[in-house]
Amino acid sequence: MKKTIFALAMGTAFVLPVHAADYVIDTEKAHAFIDFRIQHLGVSWMSGRFNDFAGTFSYDAEDPEASKIDVKIDVASVDTNFAERDKHLREQFLESAKFPEARFTSTSFEQLEDGTLLMKGDFTLHGVTQPMSIPVEKVGEGEDPWGGYRVGFLGETSFTIADYGIDVSNLGPGSQEVYLTLSIEGVRK
Repeated sequence: MKKTIFALAMGTAFVLPVHAADYVIDTEKAHAFIDFRIQHLGVSWMSGRFNDFAGTFSYDAEDPEASKIDVKIDVASVDTNFAERDKHLREQFLESAKFPEARFTSTSFEQLEDGTLLMKGDFTLHGVTQPMSIPVEKVGEGEDPWGGYRVGFLGETSFTIADYGIDVSNLGPGSQEVYLTLSIEGVRK
């Protein structure tokens, strides 16, 4: 009798539909971006991006609150389209030789009434880890022309750079806040 119940339970486990899927962020074909902007001296905006990052995530459209993501960023890949400024950012502000990696690891996802998600997690930058919340909108999902399956998300957030031990006080009060835009497209494993 015990063997029959066990066999029935195991058989049922394999019949139940599995909706969650694991994805690799598509940085290889440049379909994912981590962009930022920060005020420069309170008179203009400086925009840039990180060219090298990698990560994975799990997503289930029927249970989005079970989602997870982990992203690692090579901070030395900072790119503001001006080599001298990039060198200055790497050496003086980001200290990339000492702190080569930034990382975001989710701790929870909350489904909001408008259909978006609130992703919460831990963001590490400059050797400091702080909690971070990022409103996330699903852009779409579906099969691609190469036989794969993709899903994409857009998230935007901001943080105070001093909270991560980076001093930009000489650049004026407008330069204290960094705005991030995360355009993430994943390919199902």
